[in-house]
Amino acid sequence: MLNRSLSTFMNAWTASDYTMYPFSTQNGKDFQNLLSVYLDAVFFPNLDKLDFLQEGWRLEHGATEDRASPITFKGVVFNEMKGAMSSAAQLYAVGCQNRLLPSHTYSYNSGGDPIAILDLTHQQLKDFHASHYHPSNARFFTYGDQPLDAHLQLINESALEHFQRIDSDTDIPDETVWTEKRSAAITCPPDTMAPDPDKQTTVSVSYLLPRITKVDESFEVSLLASLLISGPTSPFYEALLDANIGSDYSPVCGYDGSTRDASFSIGLQGIHQDDEERVRGIIQETLNKVVREGFEADRIEAVLHSVELAQRHQSTTFGIQIISSLMPMWNQDGDPISSLQLDRLVASFKRKLAENPRYLQDLVQRYFIDNNHQLWLEMSPDSEYTPKQEKEEAAKLEERLRELTNDDKEQVYQTGLQLADAQNQEADISCLPTVTISDIDPKTKRTVIKTENLSGSYVQLHEQPTNGVTYFRGVSPLGALDTDLLLYLPLFCNIVTQMGTDESNFREFAKQEELKTGGLSVSPHIVQNASSTDAYELGIVLGSHCLDRKLDDMMNLWQQIFNSVTLSDHDRLSTLIRMEASDLSNSVAFMGHAFAMRGAASAVSTVGKLSELTGGITQVNLMKQIAELEDLSEVISKLQRLSSLVLNRTDMRFCLNASPESMSAAVNALGQFIDQLPGAPASSKPSLDSAQAFITDEEFNPTSSQKHFRIPFPVNYVSMATTAVPYKHGDFPKLMVLARLLSSKFLHKEIREKGGAYGSGASIGTDGTFKFYSYRDPHSMDTLEVFRRSLSWMQSGGFTAHDLDEAKFAVFSNVDSPIAPGSKGVSTFLNGVTDDDRQTQRDRLFKVSSHDITDTADRYLGERWYSSYLIGPENDATKQGGWTLQE
Repeated sequence: MLNRSLSTFMNAWTASDYTMYPFSTQNGKDFQNLLSVYLDAVFFPNLDKLDFLQEGWRLEHGATEDRASPITFKGVVFNEMKGAMSSAAQLYAVGCQNRLLPSHTYSYNSGGDPIAILDLTHQQLKDFHASHYHPSNARFFTYGDQPLDAHLQLINESALEHFQRIDSDTDIPDETVWTEKRSAAITCPPDTMAPDPDKQTTVSVSYLLPRITKVDESFEVSLLASLLISGPTSPFYEALLDANIGSDYSPVCGYDGSTRDASFSIGLQGIHQDDEERVRGIIQETLNKVVREGFEADRIEAVLHSVELAQRHQSTTFGIQIISSLMPMWNQDGDPISSLQLDRLVASFKRKLAENPRYLQDLVQRYFIDNNHQLWLEMSPDSEYTPKQEKEEAAKLEERLRELTNDDKEQVYQTGLQLADAQNQEADISCLPTVTISDIDPKTKRTVIKTENLSGSYVQLHEQPTNGVTYFRGVSPLGALDTDLLLYLPLFCNIVTQMGTDESNFREFAKQEELKTGGLSVSPHIVQNASSTDAYELGIVLGSHCLDRKLDDMMNLWQQIFNSVTLSDHDRLSTLIRMEASDLSNSVAFMGHAFAMRGAASAVSTVGKLSELTGGITQVNLMKQIAELEDLSEVISKLQRLSSLVLNRTDMRFCLNASPESMSAAVNALGQFIDQLPGAPASSKPSLDSAQAFITDEEFNPTSSQKHFRIPFPVNYVSMATTAVPYKHGDFPKLMVLARLLSSKFLHKEIREKGGAYGSGASIGTDGTFKFYSYRDPHSMDTLEVFRRSLSWMQSGGFTAHDLDEAKFAVFSNVDSPIAPGSKGVSTFLNGVTDDDRQTQRDRLFKVSSHDITDTADRYLGERWYSSYLIGPENDATKQGGWTLQE
C-alpha cells in the first residue's frame, strides 16, 4: 500500500503487551482505502507458510539451488533481531524490564530473542493470531476532520460483524510486589568505539510504581521524574553527570509508562566497574537529599511550563502521538480520556502542593526510598559475548541438522526452491484499492511569505495559526572553513547553549531556558545550492520556540549566547563531550544505514563529504578521541575560534513564525535582538538570494571509493552512491521516481525478501547524490551486486505503467507531507527553494514517463563514479584488495 496510497505514515508497532497498526493520510478517499486494507490484513491475514519462512525463520541452503552448500538459518525478523540485540542499550532495556517485571509477559523480549525465534512454528503463529488478533481484543482510534460515522460503518462492515465475541484471556495479572530489593548482572559485547575501554559498565536502579490506569498518580510521578533527572539543575544531573564518573545516564532512565505497572529508573553508563558501589551510594544519597530539601519553586514552575508549552506546540504527527500515549493505559482498560485532561491534572497537582508543601518529598519517600520493589542492574562487557552467541546459534543449528532425516533434508532443499520461485513471482495486488493520479492536487500548497530588512539583516515572516507560540530561526553562514575546524562544528553546536554565559552559569542559564522556552537548539547548516551541485552554504542554524508572552525572555537568552558565552569551563565541557561521544557511539547500531549512506556520498559529492565529516563515522571517531583527552585546551581554542566566526550578525538572516496578532511584537523583539548583536551586517540583504552565502569547493573531485568500517555487529549496513543533480535540475523528479521504483519493485524483493535484510532502498538526496542502502543485512558483497544490477533490471523493462503511477503516488506522499504551522516557510528560508520552484518540479513530476525513467537510469546508473561503504563485521572479501579498512 505504500505505493498505492498518499499516506503520511504507515507502520506496525510491537510493544511489550500489544501490537498497534497506525496510519495517517490527508486524503479522505485514501483514508477509507487504508482503513479497509488494515482491517483486512489484521483480522483476515493469509499467514501462508512460505511467508512465515521468509519473514520469520527457516532452514535453507546457503546457496538455495546448491545442495552441497551448507544449510543455515535465514529469515528477515531473525536477522533484524540479531541486529537489534547487538546494541548494548537494547540489551540493557530488555534485561531491565524482564527482571523488574518477571512474573508474566514482560519477562520476555516482545521483539523476539533471536535464538528463541528459532523455536517458533507456523502453527503457533496461526494459533496466537486467532486468539489475540480478534475484534474482542481490539481497540480502534481515529483522529482528524473526517465524519466519524463513515469510519464506524466501515469498521463494522469490514470486521466486527464477521465475528462472535470471545474471551481472549489477555489480562495481565498483578506483579508480585517484592519484600526485598533485588540485584542482577548481565553482559554485553564490548564497545570498540568507547573512549575508555575500561569504562564500559552500566548500573541503574529501577522502581516499580503505581499502575498506569491511576491517571493522577501517573501524571504526578512523571512530573517528579522530570524534576529528578531533566536538565543541569536537576538533582541527579548534578550528582551523577557532573561527577564525571560515567559518560551519560543509563540507557533505561526516567519514567516509563508503557507497561501495566509504571517504573522509574536512574543510573549511569560508561563507568569503571569499581565505581558501581559509588554510583549506588550517590543515587541513595541524592534521594535522601531531595526528601530533606525538596525542589526549588523555579524547578517546579519550569516543569509545569513544559507541560503547557507541549499542549500548545503543534506537530504534524499529533494524532499518532495521542494514540501512542493513550494506548498503554487504554490497553489495560483505563479511561483514555482522563489522561488527556491536562488542565485538570495540573490544577489537582498544584492544589495538593499548596495544601502540603512537602507533597513531592513525600512521593520520593513513598515511591523510592520506602519501595522494596527495586532492581539494581549491572551490565558489563564480555569479550566472549559475541562468540558465545555465535556458538549458541551454531549449536542450535547442529541440533536441528542432527534431527533431519534424508527426507527432511530433501524437503529443506525443495522448500528453498519453492520459496525462491514464489519470491520471483509478481504478486497480484489488483484487489487492493488505490488512489489515482487525478486524486493528487496539481498545485503546490503555498505559504505566504513576507520579508523585512531589520538593521541590514534579511528577515522572513510567516503568519500562521501557531496557537500562542512564537517560533524563531536564524542562520549564520561561515563561508569556507578548514577541515580541521569544520570537524569541531558539531561539538560547538552541541555545547554552545549548555556552557553558560558571563551573566549566568550553565545551571542558571538552563533554569531560565526551561522556564522561558521549549529549548534553544544549534545545529550545523550544510545546504547544497538548489541549482548547482558544486555550490553550498555552510554555517549554523539556530532554533527555539516559546509562549508569546515569553518572547522577550527567549531573545534575551540568545543575546547572552551571542555576547558572552563561556566556553572555557573545562569540567563542564568534559561532561558534555563524554555525553556526546556516548550518544554518537550508541547511534551506530540503530542508524547504521544512515552512517553508511553518508560514508558512500562523501566520495562523490561536496555536500556529502561535509555531511560525513560532521555527522558520519569520522565524527564518531573524532568524538571518541576528544573524550579520551585529559587536556582540552586545544579543543577549547577551536571552539572559541568558531564562536568568533559565527556568533555575530555579519551575514545572519532570521525567520519568525507567529500568529497574525503576535507578529508585530515578534518583529519588534527580533529587531531589538539584532541591534544588540556583536558586529555589523556586511551589506544590506534585501532578498533571500542576497542573504544566502554560497561557496564552491574548487578542489573537490568525485572518486570511486570502497571503504569498510569494521565493527563487531552480527549484521551489515551497506550503501553505494553516485553523483546526481541539484533540486532544480530537470532530472531531479525523474530520479525521485526512479528511486521509488527501484526501492519497491526491485531492491525490496532482492534484498529483503530473498536476502533477508530488514530494510533496503534507493534515494535521491539534496546533497547531489543518488544512493542505495540496506539495513541490518546478513549480506554485504551480494547486496552491492544487487545495487549494481539495478540498471540491467531497468533496461529489461522490469516495471509497468501502473508501477510508474504507484511510484509517483509514493513520491507525492513524501512531497506533500504535512507541515506544522511553526515550520511553514522554513524550508525556503533554509535552502532557498521557493513555492514556484516546487510547482515547477511538481509539474515535471506529473509528466515523468516510462521512457524518462529508462533514459534517466541509463544516464545516471551507468558508467559513473560509484562509492561503496560497508559497516559490519570482519569480511574476507574486503581484505582482498581495493577496499580501505577502517576501525
